[in-house]
Amino acid sequence: MAVFNYDLLIIGAGPSGEAAAMAAAKKEMSVAVVDSRGALGGNCTHKGTIPSKSLRQAVKQVIQLRNRPLYRALGQTPTIGYTEILAAAGRVIPKQVEMHTEYFTKNQIAVHDGFASFIGENEVEVTNAQGIKHKIRATNILIATGSRPYQPDNIDFSHPRVYDSDSILDMTHTPRTLVIYGAGVIGCEYASIFSGLGVKVDLINSRERLLSFLDDEISDALSYHLRDGGVMVRHNEEFHSVETSDNGITIALESGKKIKADALLWCNGRSGNTDKLGLEKVGLSANHRGQIKVDKYYRTEKPYIYAAGDVIGWPSLASASYDQGRSVVDAICDKEVRYIEDAPTGIYTLPEISSIGNTETELTSAKIPYEVGRAFFKDTARGQISGEDVGMIKILFHVETFEILGIHCFGAEASEIIHIGQAIMNQKDEANSIEYFVNTTFNYPTMAEAYRVAALNGLNRINRNF
Repeated sequence: MAVFNYDLLIIGAGPSGEAAAMAAAKKEMSVAVVDSRGALGGNCTHKGTIPSKSLRQAVKQVIQLRNRPLYRALGQTPTIGYTEILAAAGRVIPKQVEMHTEYFTKNQIAVHDGFASFIGENEVEVTNAQGIKHKIRATNILIATGSRPYQPDNIDFSHPRVYDSDSILDMTHTPRTLVIYGAGVIGCEYASIFSGLGVKVDLINSRERLLSFLDDEISDALSYHLRDGGVMVRHNEEFHSVETSDNGITIALESGKKIKADALLWCNGRSGNTDKLGLEKVGLSANHRGQIKVDKYYRTEKPYIYAAGDVIGWPSLASASYDQGRSVVDAICDKEVRYIEDAPTGIYTLPEISSIGNTETELTSAKIPYEVGRAFFKDTARGQISGEDVGMIKILFHVETFEILGIHCFGAEASEIIHIGQAIMNQKDEANSIEYFVNTTFNYPTMAEAYRVAALNGLNRINRNF
């Protein structure tokens, strides 16, 4: 059996694994990555962020086309199904794989195809698709295996009308009706995607409101726009059972309701990919969701084993995972480590949502005196020109120091616009001030100009007379 030796072995080639590999290679470590897919990029590229966001962008283009006055004047309505949209969205994946492969090649990072499992201290065994095994020994090991959709045992996911957020990317028809169980980020994103295609969607939420970690006003706006798009949102409901047939599914809820649809999309949580790692061989364990506990240096209970990305749980964002991977290498090199806690939220519903910092509820509970500045996109020239007139920017700031405490954006390009506010919030002392937006000239017309409008709105609330 062949044996390989490296300074750093990374299990998983997603965002955190790739970032760690690149950072380690730049520091002249010998680096290897084990990945089972045979094509680089991890779940992010093949089943998660990239395909779902590409799908969402394709649907958005269909909606924009449908609503354009010039197109409507022709008396035509585009009828594009899910399979056509999926094919269009899938074209980006090969480009991503090619890009990631080039990164690994340029940085001379060894890639081992197969599944890795621990067999002893500092040692793993890799088994490829043909059953051929080899050993890898490494001074440091990073677990970056990502996550997969959680599948409860009492649901038959092999049935052709039952899907999770991975298998929905292989669906070959357009359902007329769809039940989505789980109204977290993924559930809300797919609800807006399918409703945008004209599918009648029932979104089942086990909580009192959608995405309760958001600012209440933004959560309410999301709920309104989903309903306006035809989504039936059902709060405070719990799953009981599902019946399947050749013609559809019937989901039974604990409240006694039974909802029939052509298909079920299960979006209720994710599980870390740790069950086949043989963690017990090195004295480690995962929680009930397959997640591994780490400290502020991304170290596990074994000082030479690190973990990053979805496999450690919150925040489970590709953006944060990239930074976590780089932080792992800093920890290995005994440098200052940034523990990622300030990543902005990006939710790719239609319209999209992004936020950073505190919500109104959090500030009120903490008894921090704050004021609110708002700018509605319908009142901006760029919003009116582009037709992207749904949404707003909301700035929360301290009434005495003018420090920006939170920014919440709902609408077109929210995930892009948020970074302007994030940059100012990250400045030290007086440089973090809402006054920056009224003392800075923005291009006109732009969506970013909404920051100036929101700042004026907020400062005028406290009689600053801007």
